[in-house]
Amino acid sequence: MISFSDSYKEAGVDVTAGYKSVELMKSHVARTQIPGVISGIGGFGGLFAPDIAGMKEPVLVSGTDGVGTKIKLAFLMDKHDTVGIDCVAMCVNDIICCGAKPLFFLDYIACGKNFPEKIASIVSGVAEGCVRAGCALIGGETAEHPGLMPEDEYDLAGFSVGVVDKAKILDPTTQKAGDVLIAIKSSGVHSNGFSLIRKVFAINEQNLMRHQSDLGTTLGESLLTPTRIYVKAVLSLIDSVKVKSLSHITGGGFYENIPRSLPAGIAAKIDRSAVQVLPIFDLIAKTGKIPERDMFNTFNMGVGMIACVDKADADKAIAALKAAGEDAYVIGELIDSDEGVIIA
Repeated sequence: MISFSDSYKEAGVDVTAGYKSVELMKSHVARTQIPGVISGIGGFGGLFAPDIAGMKEPVLVSGTDGVGTKIKLAFLMDKHDTVGIDCVAMCVNDIICCGAKPLFFLDYIACGKNFPEKIASIVSGVAEGCVRAGCALIGGETAEHPGLMPEDEYDLAGFSVGVVDKAKILDPTTQKAGDVLIAIKSSGVHSNGFSLIRKVFAINEQNLMRHQSDLGTTLGESLLTPTRIYVKAVLSLIDSVKVKSLSHITGGGFYENIPRSLPAGIAAKIDRSAVQVLPIFDLIAKTGKIPERDMFNTFNMGVGMIACVDKADADKAIAALKAAGEDAYVIGELIDSDEGVIIA
């Protein structure tokens, strides 16, 4: 018997729309299949058999996050196929800071009303993010919440699990004064600071569609650029040199995220003149009259990830990142200090 409920539909939840969403997203999910996936979507749980051959003590590493208020721009621009990339990125970029390889991902979409084509578009972005991260999309959930949010709005969150051999977990305690900090370029604002951005630009559909000559595109297109996923490049880096720590530069910017990877008594000294600030950040600062200290404490400023290596390995590390398709350069060094982060 086909599952449907006219009474539930009259209350605002159309279960048949959910079934259609699943059918539309199956082709996107199929793109993410990797060895280890042993279940399809639609079951009560996603099954994955990790390959731990060669690992003495496999350790699972998990991460969860959402897209935040950046999703508001997707509503205004009616563009829903990139926020899924952001969702995946915010999870897997955290996982690799431990040295772990992401294995699988699950998403959660809460919506005011299930429009199957829109849900499928969102999931297409999630699938693209998984492909870029080399992990599988093995499940998720879409829930209609009539009366809790407007019909045309949704929220998106995700969860990822990775694995690393215990002996290869990155150990920030090995860092010392003189070690070099290498910046890996971001693709833009990524997925943080959008509450401030929406205030600065008084975000509306008209503002988003306005072409910005200094950006070479519209404001909306620039801001909606998805978060860069660093998994494959960073794993290549770890195979090439001894990486002592990694910092994913998200909300809180430099001042909050870099200290999370520092041992006591060691500070990061950032060469301000070396930071390759992207034009979008100059525009944000100028338009909102935001002090530079606040900019570095809110945004990535053009640096999505920072790796710490021994000074002798710096050139080899940059070469490995560039070979993997990333733009990388020395941004500073570690010093003996309790100040956390010094930008000068």
